[in-house]
Amino acid sequence: MNTVVTIGRQFGSGGREIGERLAEHFGIKCYDKELLSRAAKESGFCEEMMQNHDERPTNSFLYNLVMDTYSFGYNSSSFVDMPISHKVFLAQFDTIKKIADEGPCVIVGRCADYALADYANVLNIFIYGDDSHKIARIMDRYGLSEDKAAEMIQKKDKQRQSYYNYYSSKKWGRADSYDLCVNSSILGVEGTVNLLIQYIEDFEKKNK
Repeated sequence: MNTVVTIGRQFGSGGREIGERLAEHFGIKCYDKELLSRAAKESGFCEEMMQNHDERPTNSFLYNLVMDTYSFGYNSSSFVDMPISHKVFLAQFDTIKKIADEGPCVIVGRCADYALADYANVLNIFIYGDDSHKIARIMDRYGLSEDKAAEMIQKKDKQRQSYYNYYSSKKWGRADSYDLCVNSSILGVEGTVNLLIQYIEDFEKKNK
């Protein structure tokens, strides 16, 4: 296998689990939170800062100013003047490219599709789901009431959307931003994984 698969996902759609199962099937790595650890290590930012900015655009001038005193590792003048949220994004961007250069893998979220826009061997997938299924999944996972689960989904998706739309030239969750959009509620996680395995294998054959 030679393909790098990026997965954008609605919160509660099972996108991360689908990514992990795909990686397991093909015997390749899946990067989600691991990407943050690696980006922190390679950029010199502390991991906590990476997590604070994870898929959240922060435009607070004060916050950026305060956090700036903690940043190091980059020192070109244009970089120094940049808000910390941008620096964190660029550090992730660099790491995503390095990971893709190392070989096939699955990368979940974090504008990976945008970071790898120039790569021919990348397949960009978006996983979404019906509200009822997503709410049930989040209720089960976090032990929340229906209202709290719905609220959490809305908040997380809003963060992901604003992050993606802020840093990328595309629109989060819109069909023309991806190669394939799949409603995981229809086939369930396992059925969606099977569908994507077939799709990836056909993509590989076509691009041999």
